[in-house]
Amino acid sequence: MVKVDLSVDIAYARIIVSEAIRDKFNLLFKILIIMTFAIKYKPKSLKEFVNQKECLEKFLAWIKKWKPGSKALLFYGMPGVGKTALVEAFSAEKNFDLIEMNASDFRSASQIEDVLGRSVMQAPLFKKFKIFLIDEVDGIAGREDLGGVGAIIKIIKKSFFPIVLTCNNPYDPKLKSLRQYCDLVQFKKIHVWDIVKRLEYICRQEGIKAEKDLLKQIASRNEGDLRAAINDLETICRGKKEITEKDLEVLGQRERETSIFDALKMIFKTNSALAAKLSISGVDKDPDEIFWWIENNISKEYEKPEEIAKAFDALSKADLFRQRVSSRQNWKLKAYMIDLMTAGIATAKKEMYRKFTKYQYPEKLVILGKTKEIRAEEKRVFDALAKRLHCSTRKLRKEFLPFIKVIVKNKKMAQQLANSLNLSSEEMSIVKKY
Repeated sequence: MVKVDLSVDIAYARIIVSEAIRDKFNLLFKILIIMTFAIKYKPKSLKEFVNQKECLEKFLAWIKKWKPGSKALLFYGMPGVGKTALVEAFSAEKNFDLIEMNASDFRSASQIEDVLGRSVMQAPLFKKFKIFLIDEVDGIAGREDLGGVGAIIKIIKKSFFPIVLTCNNPYDPKLKSLRQYCDLVQFKKIHVWDIVKRLEYICRQEGIKAEKDLLKQIASRNEGDLRAAINDLETICRGKKEITEKDLEVLGQRERETSIFDALKMIFKTNSALAAKLSISGVDKDPDEIFWWIENNISKEYEKPEEIAKAFDALSKADLFRQRVSSRQNWKLKAYMIDLMTAGIATAKKEMYRKFTKYQYPEKLVILGKTKEIRAEEKRVFDALAKRLHCSTRKLRKEFLPFIKVIVKNKKMAQQLANSLNLSSEEMSIVKKY
């Protein structure tokens, strides 16, 4: 038996984790110093809540009638329209204990049960009432999430306190079972003039001079997304007391078919660790894909060698955690990955580059896109082959394929193999190429 020495791997892992803890501390320190506009001017009461009067009325009517066993409330709509802010403002105004959870961070049934299982049945310690908020429930709809949606349904059924969920699209087929236990409330785009009023208020509080037409341009280009408009304002006015139309050039052309460009702009332009981290919360892409977007555009945004090196160093550490998430299925490590690939990149620069950068699609994803059909067909063949050999696809690739590749070099033996495993000529050609 081969003796495996894990001491080096364990020691290395400890170094990485200790560095991550140190980075966490540094990020928290920077967060205390720099608070983003989106956080600083988040509504503290229902009076400060912008627009969405109909949604507010439905929410208040629901909370008034709620009792144990009632349905949860599912807020849905595009990012930045106040879904989370409404619940937070209400809880702050009523002095309720708000328990928040992002479903993308706790994906499996066991993780969700660990976080919420007992809490939904226990009375609050210091406040008179509780309310639960589960953000981005559409982030746990994948096959890898091991019953996450089912766990939320069980929690809704047994909860002694009201539960509010949020998502972008509630009509995803994967959320069909969850919809039966929820009342749906749609949040529409925020009107441009409501956004302008909020931007004017922020400018007054920050002592920033800005023409109304300029603020209207910021509001219009974000098409109903208040948070994105506030982030845009912060991007162009940090360190300034007056902003002009020329400052809008740093924002570039708005790409509304996806918000990945907004997220990249915030990560690369801001000096706030928290703003960078929050920038990807509403992006309709998996963190693994966002990782490659960031990797592909670092050298396009940053110009100083030391800043580029520091950014890639943070990204390399994020990649270590990304690999550990995949190999160990430990989703808690994804939080470290996200911190390093967002806040780590944002704080790698000394000051913001006041230029427009055209962010480009990751080359790696382009290659994967071109080979998607080929890889899908290979997966189908190997899944079928593994099933016939009564083994996993991993064992098939590691232990069986090397011998199969030798066998298929002989035409007679290849035909015998195809007959015994019921492989078509197309499937045999894929096995030969692998």
